[in-house]
This record gives sequence, structure tokens and C-alpha cells, in this order.
Amino acid sequence: MLPKQEIVAMLLAGGQGSRLGVLTKNMAKPAVPYGGKYRIIDFPLSNCVNSGIDTVGVLTQYQPLELNEYIGSGQPWDLDSMNGAGVHVLPPFQGNQRSDWYKGTANAIFQNIPFIERYHPEYVIVLSGDHIYKMDYSKMLAYHKEKGADCTISVIEVPWEEAPRFGILNTNDGGAIYEFDEKPKQPKSNKASMGIYIFNWEKLKAYLTADGADPDSDNDFGKNILPAMLHAGERMYAYEFEGYWKDVGTIESLWESNMDLLNPKVQLDLSEERWKIYSRNPVMPPQYVAAGARVQNSLVAEGCSVYGEIDFSVLFAGVYVAPGAVVKDSILMPGSRVEEGAVVQYAIVAEDAVVQKGAVVGARPEDIENKNEWGVAVVGAGAVVLPGAVVPPRAMAEPGKDYEGEAR
Repeated sequence: MLPKQEIVAMLLAGGQGSRLGVLTKNMAKPAVPYGGKYRIIDFPLSNCVNSGIDTVGVLTQYQPLELNEYIGSGQPWDLDSMNGAGVHVLPPFQGNQRSDWYKGTANAIFQNIPFIERYHPEYVIVLSGDHIYKMDYSKMLAYHKEKGADCTISVIEVPWEEAPRFGILNTNDGGAIYEFDEKPKQPKSNKASMGIYIFNWEKLKAYLTADGADPDSDNDFGKNILPAMLHAGERMYAYEFEGYWKDVGTIESLWESNMDLLNPKVQLDLSEERWKIYSRNPVMPPQYVAAGARVQNSLVAEGCSVYGEIDFSVLFAGVYVAPGAVVKDSILMPGSRVEEGAVVQYAIVAEDAVVQKGAVVGARPEDIENKNEWGVAVVGAGAVVLPGAVVPPRAMAEPGKDYEGEAR
């Protein structure tokens, strides 16, 4: 019999991430590289460890191979316990009462009720695998207990113009939730759900079971479980989070969040000793910056060889920037190459992609006549931008293919 756990974390990491375009064509969104040495999933996993939660189920589905290999035994996050705790990858499976894919966020948890029951928890925390933030879940659990809540939802205030993208909560002065709208066209508040929920397990299990038996349900927390609990009068509270939080589900938000790491005014400190973000890192030699190279206000990871000009950019491990190449306001993911005379600006160059001699990827906003046409350019994993080709703003070079584009 496995030891009883007070709380079990269930991390939803199966999303397709279609808004990330070519970056998620061959990998799940939580596996996308971030910040020079991390992947998105490192943040919720590290938050669990730092919060004292040592039993984590990771629910995978779309393109899971790279994510599964990355998580492995959980050793980088100290989640490789031999006593039943630790990290467990939970893909969909066929059984007596379960079949094929996870149909929604709630169905994903429903299908894994037997996993949760092994630990006899009092509470379950449900997390998303596609957000960048540092959060102490133990404080949220203490708030949940203090309020005597059945469900606690972590919320953050977002700009009013972004509120229709989120589940929006309305609360009274004591924090009790009296209204929940999933992506409303005309939101009544700007308190957005962060996709982090703590439930009393027995209560959640009852609602998941009822939802699983409803053929008309979308099997979704935001659309079904939370409204059902609210309608039934369950005790639901909002836990207000103050700190950096970013939903990196789009090309623009992923680029912005990486650029935030270079902004001293942004309150996301990855060097904080008390709350480390752990990751699985390659064993590579130190970075090399050649004489005559120019690097300023950038993150440059191990194994990089820089001979050109780098400004306000994030370089992952093993990146090569040739003499005469210019990289500004961009993200170069592991193993990518920018060859002689190439220019990369306001762009994301994915893993093992090559920008060949004299090619141009992206453009500065001030150089675009129609500002509505500007956006981040993307080169997919393993793609080759051929010599002299131009990848314009918003364009995406397909993974593993040659990109001819327009010659300069």
C-alpha cells in the first residue's frame, strides 16, 4: 500500500498548442524551450517541488514523445522517489470503462481517478503545463483550508482588453466566488482564472463522475465542472496571486515572456536561490565569445559559440552565430545556427534550424509601413533558410524543410 499523501498534483500537459504554429508541430506545448535553458513544463514541476508537493501526475496526449523523454524519471526536479511518490507520466489508455483520447481537461482527470485513489489524498491541485510563473502552492492550500473551501481558484488581474481570453471570476469582499464566465465577450471583471485549482478530493471525484456520465458535457473544468459546483452552492473561493504570470500559448506571448527575462523591471527572477527552477540540461562546454564579437543585454547559454553581434536576445545551448551575423530581439533555440552575414530580428529560430549566409529573418516594427502586418517571424525546428532568402514578419518556415522565400 502506498503512503497517504495530503495533496496530489495533476498537471495537464496534453494540449496541442496550435496557436504556437510550427513550434508545436512535432512536440507538445509544455515541451517548448523557454528562457535559454528551460522548457515550459519546468515551471509547474519546480513549483510543486518547492511547495513540498512530491506526488505529481503529468497527463500527456498530443505529440508526447519528446515531453516523456524530457521528464524521464523526474530526477532533475527531485521527483524520482522509490516509495510511490514522484512524477508519473499518464497518457490516455483503454480499460474496462475508459477509451481513447482525453476528451477535455475534466475527462483527463476523470480517467485517472484510480491513480489519485492510490494515495488517498485529502486534496488535489490541478495545474496547467503552459504558463510561466513562480508560485508557492502551499500558501494557496493554507488559504483553501482557512476558508473551508470545496474549490479554490487562483486568479490574477489581467488588462481589460485581454479578459475575454480567460475564465473570469466575480467575487464578494471575502473572496467567495458568486459568478464564473468562461471567456465572456463582455467581462464584468478582470479577475482571470490562472488554470490552477485546489479541490477537496472526495467532492471533486463526485463531480467528475457525474460529468463523465453526461453525454452532452464538454468534459471541461471551465465549461462544466466549475459552473456545476457554483450552481450547486459549493464553497468556492478565489486566491489572488501577485507576481509574474504569463500564458505562453501564442507566438507573441512566448516571445514577449522570453524578452521579459531581459527587462530588469519585470519581477521574474530566475537566479533566485530560494525558489529555483530546475531543468534537464545538456552537458556542454562553456560558452565562447570570440574577439570582435558583440554581446549586450542577452542570455547566452552553455555551448554557444558567438562570433557576430547579439543584442537583447536569448540564446539556448549549442547555438552558433557566425562572424558578420546580427541577432537582435530574438530567441535562438538549442542547436540553431545563424551563418555569416545573416540578420535575425524579432524572431524565434527553433531547435537545430539554420539561417544560411545572407538570409534575413523577421523585421523591426519601425521598418514596416503597415504596422498591422508586423509580427514575430518563426523558423521551425530543423528548417533551413536558404542563402539570401527573406522570412517576413508573421511568416513561419516549416520544420525540417528548406525555405526559399523571397530573395533580397
